[in-house]
Amino acid sequence: HPKLEISTRTDGDIMIVEPRGRATLGENSEFLDHELQRVTASGCKKLLVDLTGLIQMDSSGISALVRQCTGLTRKGGSLRLVCPAGRVHDALSVTRLLDAIPTFPTVASALESFQSAAPKSATT
Repeated sequence: HPKLEISTRTDGDIMIVEPRGRATLGENSEFLDHELQRVTASGCKKLLVDLTGLIQMDSSGISALVRQCTGLTRKGGSLRLVCPAGRVHDALSVTRLLDAIPTFPTVASALESFQSAAPKSATT
């Protein structure tokens, strides 16, 4: 299997993680899990994982996403996924992850959702 590649970038206060390749059992899903943990440990509260570049994702890759979602939620943060139709979207659908984590077809729509979810200013 080709090695999973992961790039990260920021858009304002949102960290965008872009894995490419396969997030499957073994080294690749462990790498994904490690990178997501590293990002959230740095204090990131808004995490967007763009799954567009993934060819395949199995239960181990999905588990990494679930762990990050749970951890971020406990810290008052949030996770969004970008996942267009295809094999990865089907895997997330079958496991009902799409019901648990807000998922969008494009990065732009996911970024917009963070803005609309921002708490309103308490000053009245």
